[in-house]
Amino acid sequence: MSNYDAIVVGAGLTGSALAYELAKQNRKVLLVEKNLNFSNGTVYSYGGIAYWCGTDDRTISLCQEGLKIQQNLTDELDYDIQYRDLDLLFTIPHAQNPDEVAKNYQDFWIKPELLSVEDSCNREPLLNGEAISGCLRFPHGHVNPRRVMEGYQKAFEKLGGEIREELVMDLETKGSRTVGIKTEEKSYFAEEIILCAGAFCRHLLAKVGVNLPIYFTHAQLIKTKPTDIKLRCLVMPSTTARFLMEKDVTALAKDSIWTNPSDDLQAEVLEPGAIQFLDGSLCLGQISQIRTNPHAPVAPRASEEKIRGAIAHYLPSLAHLEGQWHNCQVAFSKGVPFQVGRVDEMEGLSVFSGFTSPFVFVPPLARKFTHFLTTGEGDFTLKTS
Repeated sequence: MSNYDAIVVGAGLTGSALAYELAKQNRKVLLVEKNLNFSNGTVYSYGGIAYWCGTDDRTISLCQEGLKIQQNLTDELDYDIQYRDLDLLFTIPHAQNPDEVAKNYQDFWIKPELLSVEDSCNREPLLNGEAISGCLRFPHGHVNPRRVMEGYQKAFEKLGGEIREELVMDLETKGSRTVGIKTEEKSYFAEEIILCAGAFCRHLLAKVGVNLPIYFTHAQLIKTKPTDIKLRCLVMPSTTARFLMEKDVTALAKDSIWTNPSDDLQAEVLEPGAIQFLDGSLCLGQISQIRTNPHAPVAPRASEEKIRGAIAHYLPSLAHLEGQWHNCQVAFSKGVPFQVGRVDEMEGLSVFSGFTSPFVFVPPLARKFTHFLTTGEGDFTLKTS
């Protein structure tokens, strides 16, 4: 007999939002997280809301819905998530032709504005004008990632939701049906098991013989202490290198590196960028590495030196701020911006993970997927391979 209507595994942005939406529909929900000290990919993200990134009817609609939800989420959750509008500047390296770079960004439903070096530095005075040939400006939303998670979780608990800090070791199955989870402490049972565990979804799915195109990077960044220096914009590089890396390491010919996890460094991309939060602290990043073991060790000092060196080139006044280096795992999907749906051939098991641009896509999809789970209306089926 099930103890819950639904068990959500993982309490980052994805799990917290989905658990809250399920509880709103009067479902008895257990949210399980291995570390409630907020040490995950959500906390170490920039918190940007890329509502410009839609490329077709579905993603454009989700972008519009996601922005509207985020703009009203403080009132809905009764918790200040520190929403604001700001500019996103994609820096164009000095040696590159701005017009050629801009061509890579014309498929989005909101097109970027190409700024000269002078206009770029007027919008963001901390930029080193000698390092760039211009910038692409997108309108962007921004929230405090930690406060979004906290807000969802507090509202979830007010609705009667239950949160437990336990490590999920395995899935409980009965024939071709998933019926529960097994933690280090005990087993819990529910009609619906939903994996929102990011990089660790692969491990849990493999235990029940399921292969979905969810992968992950090791992302490294620096969180600084509050400073009086003021960064006006969210600054990132205008590079598609990370997406090309992700495409390369998920090619069919490289399946073996994922089925046989290793500490070995398969690929690496450095993307110098920065965002400042309302308390004056900054997030400086980032390095994305492919190491197929989620627990693979990373050399902190070398990583931090690379990040600071790259920041010094574009935002020199931020490069030597006191801060703490962090490493976390960030999930991504192959060829699509998310993996959301019931797992084909495994009754009772769903996945809600692998998001690109999670702060715009997660809130509306949490609502839509909850509607599907509670009414059966719609089509959310994930085909296994």
